[in-house]
Amino acid sequence: MEIRQLKYFIEVAKQEHISLAAENLHIAQSAVSRQIGNLEDELGVQLIEREGRNIKLTHIGRLFAEQAIIAIKAVDNAKQLIDEYVNPEQGTIRIGFPSSLASNTLPRILSAFKKEHPDIHFHLRQGSYSFLSEGVKKREIDLAFIGPVPIHDPDVQSDIFFIERFVALLPESHPLANREVVSLNQLANEQFVLFPKGFVLRKIVADACLQAGFNPSILCEGEDLDAIKGLVSAGIGITLLPELFLNENLPGSTVKVRINHPDVRRTVGIITPKHRDLSPSEKIFYEFVKNYFAVLTNGGNSYIYS
Repeated sequence: MEIRQLKYFIEVAKQEHISLAAENLHIAQSAVSRQIGNLEDELGVQLIEREGRNIKLTHIGRLFAEQAIIAIKAVDNAKQLIDEYVNPEQGTIRIGFPSSLASNTLPRILSAFKKEHPDIHFHLRQGSYSFLSEGVKKREIDLAFIGPVPIHDPDVQSDIFFIERFVALLPESHPLANREVVSLNQLANEQFVLFPKGFVLRKIVADACLQAGFNPSILCEGEDLDAIKGLVSAGIGITLLPELFLNENLPGSTVKVRINHPDVRRTVGIITPKHRDLSPSEKIFYEFVKNYFAVLTNGGNSYIYS
């Protein structure tokens, strides 16, 4: 059994079409068919069934595809590890991040890092809270920026770098728009624009409202920050968002107002796998990020909120 056979089979399983798989692999269709046939002969089972011009996996073929993907990932990880031990300054790091850190925090870190380590490359993956956590555990992501930082997960190592306030985002026409600070219970009768259930930013806001003595009335839901900001800008409702995200991205016709009673906050940091060592390139980046935030925090930079 050859690695190329597994790669061919995985692509065929993904496309469910020999011609499309061959096109994506940049090889002849006959070569793909021949290698799949050789693989079936070696295993002694039928992996695919033809349905006209398409194919579908047999039951055992589907199970084999799942394990083949794991095997190829293991080989790729091993090769990457060896390459980075030979030259840690030329590795590739798979970094996960949430949308709330995409416009400000992450670009600053990566820009500063590349000035010192220009030959280390990144593969960036944006995703939800659960996606980032599971990605690190499953080795689909090497490390991830995240907020809030999980502190009781036995499978990840957590580092908190700073604490970030949430602020109220209000339309300019709102009666409280000229205030510097509002109590959260002053917003009890407002219509909120929030993320759908299951999003961690939704939970933070909902928990804060409950602490203030009310359940938020949710008029609209949006699955990304720009959609939520746009709805507030249109006067549809109000929302609570992390302050850093709004520092350079405040939408037109809106204002941000600080909140107290309660002071809504979240921890922001990084998670790494607890049960495997970081590769040399990953260690370089990890130590850089820790030092980066240590300098900001010790310098009292307004970029950090605590």
